[in-house]
Amino acid sequence: MKQFPYVFFLGIGGIGMSALARWFRANGHQVSGYDKTETPLTQALAAEGIAIHYTDAVENIPAEIRAHRQQTLVVLTPAIPADSREWAWLREQNYDIRKRSQVLGVLTHGHYTIAVAGTHGKTTTSSMVAHLLHHAGLDVGAFLGGIAVNLGSNLLLPATPDAPIVVEADEYDRSFLTLHPDVAIVTSTDADHLDIYGDQAALIDSFRQFVGQIKPGGTLLINHTADPSVAAAAPAGTRVVRYGLTAAQGPELFATNISAEGHQFHFNLHSLQGVISNLELAVPGYHNVENMLAAAEVAQLQGVKEEKLRAAVAAYRGVKRRFEFVVTTTEHVYLDDYAHHPREIEAFLRSVRALYPGKRLRVVFQPHLFTRTRDFAEGFSKSLSIADEVFLLDIYPAREQPLPGITSEILLADITAPIKGIRTKAEILSAAQTDDSFDILATVGAGDIDTLVPQLKLILTERWK
Repeated sequence: MKQFPYVFFLGIGGIGMSALARWFRANGHQVSGYDKTETPLTQALAAEGIAIHYTDAVENIPAEIRAHRQQTLVVLTPAIPADSREWAWLREQNYDIRKRSQVLGVLTHGHYTIAVAGTHGKTTTSSMVAHLLHHAGLDVGAFLGGIAVNLGSNLLLPATPDAPIVVEADEYDRSFLTLHPDVAIVTSTDADHLDIYGDQAALIDSFRQFVGQIKPGGTLLINHTADPSVAAAAPAGTRVVRYGLTAAQGPELFATNISAEGHQFHFNLHSLQGVISNLELAVPGYHNVENMLAAAEVAQLQGVKEEKLRAAVAAYRGVKRRFEFVVTTTEHVYLDDYAHHPREIEAFLRSVRALYPGKRLRVVFQPHLFTRTRDFAEGFSKSLSIADEVFLLDIYPAREQPLPGITSEILLADITAPIKGIRTKAEILSAAQTDDSFDILATVGAGDIDTLVPQLKLILTERWK
């Protein structure tokens, strides 16, 4: 990468792209980029000295990028539409254009790499691994798919150039096949991204390829829900560790005595190294206990001992928009979560129920992608039915064009919650100002529903004080 003093990002506001942008800037490159929408993340990048524009026009590409074609690397996210004017011009001018995943593969090459893959759970688990190692005093770098609360960033810069790297390994567009990890975690292989893969069999095959790229003598930690054929694809000599919440689910790595106490979950860790009793996890959720099992095992494999591991687990504060407590009073709670797959929603809502038994739960959900809504409509309706009240926003399209007949309405009929409906963002905000018929409010989804969070926080903080 040293041959490119200039780096230009198409889609710089993406969570993975922004981590790379920060890495290049920290390493002395002149960084700039385009994104279609100004967000708190792009504002943060601009405050760090990165030039960003929001209108897709060739004349907006910085002059130094246009003047130094051979010294410029262009990094592309798959979310950029095919009709992008800037992308077309950069192709016509023969710039070196690489996908985000290709760049990540280059940056991790030659490093001891811990890669966390899975259709859900990978952001939280990778942030846990990075936090545990960093908190224990190990020199480590990390490229994360979310803003880790402990770090205040999606990037952890190592102190030395040859430090291990923790990386979120994204299955979308088969991006993770650029990685060759020493340690791989597979948190799940549930069907997703069927617009890319066509069917789950093709998705499973991609995970098999990823696992097949583990370096000789490496380690695979694999969740009990993953397709069995994925573990079978690990190279000969790979240490395979299965994990789950019970001994039946994860014979090598599991938990016992799981209990919810306040906002914390307590559990005993059973691993290859023995038993560590009464770990305290401040980020609630049975799924987060399961994620921490994998992260703690990686930390132990890296030499972190019980005392430091216990302190690091207790100090972990999660990832923004993952089971995030936005407002908490003695009578009401407002939570926000990024869940956008039926299994993620089910895990989140069941954990909320465990924390607040008997409380009235209102959920505002924004479906993400027309294809995902179509492919998992039944699962979305079933998982959302855990709530007492469900209000749906319109589908967030992201990179997709509308599909005939696919709207939020198709989820509504099969939702069995007593109260349900379609709402606009304005209606959600208006209701928050007057309606107190719930105990727990949760905003859920991966689109732009997060723009509601600061507004709801202001309204509810004022009303509930």
